[in-house]
Amino acid sequence: MGLALVHSRARTGVHAPAVRVEVHLSGGLPRMSIVGLPEAAVREAKDRVRAAIQCAQFEFPARVITVNLAPADLPKHGGRFDLAIALGILAASGQVPLDALGDYEFLGELGLTGELRAVDGVLPAALAAARAGRKLIVPLGNGAEAALARDVHASTARTLLEVCAALEGRRTLDAAIAVPLQPVHGPDMRDVRGQVHARRALEVAAAGGHHLLLIGPPGCGKTLLASRLAGLLPEASEAEALEAAAIVSVSGRGLDPARWRERPYRTPHHTASAVALVGGGAEPRPGEISLAHNGVLFLDELPEWDRRALEVLREPLESGVVTISRAARQSEFPARFQLVAAMNPCPCGWAGDPSARCRCHADAILRYRARISGPLLDRIDLHVDVPRLPPAELRPDAPDGESSEHVRARVAQARSIQHARSGKSNAQFGQADTMANCRLAPQDQLLLERAIDALQLSARSMHRILRVARTIADLAGCEHIGTAHLGEALGYRRVDRGVASQAA
Repeated sequence: MGLALVHSRARTGVHAPAVRVEVHLSGGLPRMSIVGLPEAAVREAKDRVRAAIQCAQFEFPARVITVNLAPADLPKHGGRFDLAIALGILAASGQVPLDALGDYEFLGELGLTGELRAVDGVLPAALAAARAGRKLIVPLGNGAEAALARDVHASTARTLLEVCAALEGRRTLDAAIAVPLQPVHGPDMRDVRGQVHARRALEVAAAGGHHLLLIGPPGCGKTLLASRLAGLLPEASEAEALEAAAIVSVSGRGLDPARWRERPYRTPHHTASAVALVGGGAEPRPGEISLAHNGVLFLDELPEWDRRALEVLREPLESGVVTISRAARQSEFPARFQLVAAMNPCPCGWAGDPSARCRCHADAILRYRARISGPLLDRIDLHVDVPRLPPAELRPDAPDGESSEHVRARVAQARSIQHARSGKSNAQFGQADTMANCRLAPQDQLLLERAIDALQLSARSMHRILRVARTIADLAGCEHIGTAHLGEALGYRRVDRGVASQAA
């Protein structure tokens, strides 16, 4: 009778809970069973493991083999446990030393030849292994990803035979090595001609972490502006970058270890479903809003999106997390992103243009704008008009705009003021933070109250105006919010002004 214990890691959301792979050999007719809530790919591991062990010139025990993946109530997915199961069988049958397994955790899918294949979710597993104080062995294809967790001792192997030789002390596995970071060459603000008001709004959004809505006719530069926002944000800290990289790692989309420090910029198509945005599936995976964590989510043609898909954004915009509930359990994914949305002012796109080419009926314009719910618009801090540029500003010899590098320096200075004051960006203020840090002079308070009455604003809108005003003051280096700062913040409620005028 033989018994072996091997350590591995499952994948649940962005977490990697520990899994004990227990292998027991007993007498009886030869068979192998895997228990512990395995899904189909895990149950099929017995065939992959048998072939891999035999191809590596080891003996596959002709006995009753029981593999238990504990804890039993945790769902197990994919081929990530293949290597641990194979080593457990070899250790239980005395073909590799049992006492060599205790210090390691193992991840990897086995090919029929014994080759180790890459799996997803290695970065969260590496971070968890470091916290547990164990070494980690992963396939060669996951080595660069595992090396992102600096505190873990991660090694790579190409085959099952290499792992067994290392456990027997006959060879040393190569350490996982991080690949050099690629320099970031993103879109630059100098390519944006004119649009002074929109450029300023983009700077304010970057400085305070505010959400932004761009409204203008086709071809006026809305997408061009949105694509520059990620380049204005300060460089992500290592903790922020690891959070975002862990989400990509578990998504199955493939993490590029050479670009893991870049802030994400996601641009889903307007035909994407609510599940594609928020995440889901029988085995919950992160959606676009989680893949944009600590970065930018750009939604173009906002009224063309399915209303049900847009409504799922409302809660994550406030909380910064998304919870996917299933009958047996819940998965939580971080989703603190900056939303940039773009839309035309009417179905044809030319309402308000000086050319007067719009022929849309007033009712058609109202129905078009009503596709976006009021509560969603209420959560967007800045509403900005992006007009059509005159031809003279588009000439090849027209002067370039200010570069992203110069704007980013001002944004970084404003962010440093915010973090020194409250440890967070202004957009993340709660009600108490807003009341404490966004106080107004008496005459400015009266101005705000008159604007709230005139525009019929909600309490949420009022708090967002105060946070934007605080950001504008931070950009100006002012300790207190002034009349000019509040006036500019009120000017960014473009949609509210339009609703108020229509009601009148």
